[in-house]
Order: sequence, then C-alpha cells, then structure tokens
Amino acid sequence: MNQLKVHKKHSIGVLRKQGLSMREIARKLEIDRGTVRRYLKHLSPKAAISPIGSVGVEPASNAAISPHGSSGRRSDCEPFREQILQWLKKGLSAQRIYQDLVSDHGFKGSYDSVKRFVRHLNNFTQLPFRRMECDPGDEAQVDFGQGSWTLVDGKRKRPHLFRIVLSHSRKGYSEVVWRQTTDAFIRCLENAFRYFGGVPKTLIIDNLAAAVRKADWFDPEINPKVRSFCEHYRACIMPTKVATPRHKGKIESGVKYAQNNGLKGRKFNSLNEQNEFLIHWEKTVADTRIHGTIRQQVGQCFEELEQSHLLKLPMDLFPMFSETQRKVHRDGYVELQRAYYSVPPEYVGRTVWVRWDARMMRVFNKRMESVCVHALSDPGRFNTDPNHIHDRKRCLVERGADWMLDRCRLIGKYSGTWAEALFEKRGPQCLRVLQGLLQLAEKYPVKQLEKACERAIHHGCWRLKELRHLMDQDTQSVQSDFLEEHPLIRDLQEYGDLFPTSFNNTN
Repeated sequence: MNQLKVHKKHSIGVLRKQGLSMREIARKLEIDRGTVRRYLKHLSPKAAISPIGSVGVEPASNAAISPHGSSGRRSDCEPFREQILQWLKKGLSAQRIYQDLVSDHGFKGSYDSVKRFVRHLNNFTQLPFRRMECDPGDEAQVDFGQGSWTLVDGKRKRPHLFRIVLSHSRKGYSEVVWRQTTDAFIRCLENAFRYFGGVPKTLIIDNLAAAVRKADWFDPEINPKVRSFCEHYRACIMPTKVATPRHKGKIESGVKYAQNNGLKGRKFNSLNEQNEFLIHWEKTVADTRIHGTIRQQVGQCFEELEQSHLLKLPMDLFPMFSETQRKVHRDGYVELQRAYYSVPPEYVGRTVWVRWDARMMRVFNKRMESVCVHALSDPGRFNTDPNHIHDRKRCLVERGADWMLDRCRLIGKYSGTWAEALFEKRGPQCLRVLQGLLQLAEKYPVKQLEKACERAIHHGCWRLKELRHLMDQDTQSVQSDFLEEHPLIRDLQEYGDLFPTSFNNTN
C-alpha cells in the first residue's frame, strides 16, 4: 500500500480542524477520499469529529447535537427546534417556517440552513414502512431477473428469469425465457397457474413493457392481450408505482433468492435444461426451507393453508393469438397479411384492434368491443360482409330481384303485376328495367303509372320504352279532356236544342 508523505498527512489534520469535509480535503490535496477517511481514523477525535457515543469521545462544550445524531457545527435553527417540530407536525413547508422565524422570532440565519435543518428532522422522525400481509390465495407478485449462462450455438447467453411468489405462503415458480414478450409473459403466468393448481385473485406486476402500455399509478393502460388473459382466468392485475420496488418486496427478494441459491455459479447447455433444474430446485430446496418471515415450511404452508383458497382453473387454456392496430381505409377495409376485410362504415378513418389466430380474425374498437369477425383469407382477397355496405352506397341491382319486385308491388296492383310478368318473361336481365319502373314512379303520378301498366298488360307491352310511350299518350288525353271543359266552349245541351230547328228549315 502506498504511503502518503508527512506534509500531506499533516495537511489532512489541519484542513479537518478547519471544518472541511472529507470530499473537500480530497479535492484540495488531489488524493482519494477513501485515503482521507483512512488517515483521519488515526488522528485525534477532535480532528476527526467522531460520532458522539464512540469510545473515549465526548461532545465539545460548544457543539450541538444535530438531528441525525452526530456532533458538528451548531445550527442557527437549534434554538428554535421545538417550535420547528410543532410547525412540521402542522404540515408547514421549509419556506413557510423560514418566513415565520424571520417575522416572529427575528431569525438571522439563511433559508438554506432552515432547509437543511428541516430535512434532517424529517429524516429523523419519518414513519416506518407498513408491512402488508395477505390472506391465502389473495395475491401473487411477479417479476423478471437474469437467469444463468446458457449455451446457444456454442455461445453463452443469459436468458430472462421469470418468477412468481404467492404472498401468503411464499410458494414460488420459476422459468427462463429468451425474450420478455407479451406472449412469453402470458405463457409463464399460465404455466405457473397450472403448477400451483389454481389462480391467485390479484397479480402484482412491475411496469414491464410486455404487460403495461402506459404506466400510471392511478389508471395504468394494460396491454389488451394481457387484460383478456386476466379475464379468462378471472384474476386482477395491478402494476406497482414506477420506480417503487418496495411495493413488491416479496418478489424482489424472491428473484434474488432464486438467483443466489439456485442459479449462481451454474451453467446449462440449453434453455430446457435450465427450466428442468428450476422445477427440481423449487420442489427440493425452495419448498422445503423454513421461511425467515413466516417461520413455516413453504411447501407445507402452501398445501395446508393456501392452495384450497386459489381460484379454480378454467377448462381451457387461454387461446393464443396475434394482435395489432390497424387504420380503416377510405374504402371501409382493414389490411391484414395482404388480405382485406370489411368493417362497418362508421369506422372509416379510425384505428381499430385486429386479432387473429390460425383460422379467424376479429376486429375490436378501442374499448375492446367486438366489431366484426371474418375467416382468414389468402393474400389479395377482399372479404366483404353485406351488412357493412351503407344503403347510400348500395345500388338497386345489388339488392336482388325479390327486393325490387316487392318495391314495384308497393306502387300499385298493375305495376306489381307488370313487373312480375316481365321477370317471368325476361328473367334476371330485366333488373335494370325494374329499376327504370321505380324511377317512373318517382317522376309521374301513381294513378297515371298504374293506368299505363294496365294498358301495357292488355296489349302485351314488355319494354320500358313502350311503357313510357303509353305514359305520354295518357298525358295528351288528360290535356284534351281539360280543353273540352274550357269556359269559352258552350254547353252541349245548347247545341242539341239547335239540331231540330235546323232540320225543319231544311225540309
């Protein structure tokens, strides 16, 4: 070990007597802070300013006891200790305390001295953490750590260690995976449930990206696939507060226990080999230990007290599927694996969730409500549900012959009869003609159209242009009848009275 020169040793003592901290001494002398600490141990208690209570050390007469229990320079706030404690109990901030000290007590110190004093008091008087114990079957905590080195194609690689611990009995399950994906996370949870023979009511998880899309202590956004998984197993998932590992302390120590006791110093030739070892280690080591907190054997506590309180497993495994977000195109379709599937017209331009497995694809809105279902199709194919076509975008021909014949019957008796006879004679080719008949009903009065259809049936006219010609003739006859009743024309009776007189004159 290198020895300091005598003048530097002396300088350490002098600077310490001047009140400099070890960091400041190390900076001034350009030496390591650990070296300063080591040489201060050999100096006098006065120079080292040892903590009160050390052997052979007494507090100096002019030194005050600081809130954190060590001697040092007397704080300007020390005479107001009791008053500051009362203010802190009322919830006053350091700034408010400083203002009241200046205005009410003539305080001459700085605001920084008040902040330091309040911070020390808070550290000295903070409340202890509350331990949270759970009833059997109520809770399990989940987390990931690093697994042991594993050979992959001749190269070493460390997988991710998944571990879940039941909070009451401390019964655990461990598994290693290569990636922390959503599918891997779900399968690990499902394997754990099958291993336990039941499902805990609540899962406490970290804010891992595989399960939490957006972390929020009050309203986190859970991955929809993970949410569906929990609904399938009737479990509640609860992410912890960000950067607060104490909210899941049981699994934090549980992962370290598996790493240090089970995997540390071991190497494996494959992922399956490591997983088989972990199952054997859980049964022979982790389950047989007497846990330091509950003072019971873990496996026995689980079998006797907790296993019967777990939720029953469902009959089927959680169906695995893939999912993604898609935006609905302007034509009302979403694209999936180069095939196209129709959705209701109100979703055009909106983002939807698409889930698919080996046979089916399903579309959900953002509230994860089912929108439609399609069978998977080959690339380049369009799958259209007729219900997804808006009425305004559906032509009359698409509606079919039955619908169009029903519409023609609604016009009147003769219109419906003419349409039925036309369809019998010309077949599906007459759908455009029926469409033209419906347009005539919008253009002319119904009575006029009915009269024309009656005449067309009588004369055997089955062309739309012939029906239009009959409509035009009927229009001209209506105009001639109107002229016979014109006020300038005399009544026919008057002409009848003139006929006998004219004949008599002729004789």
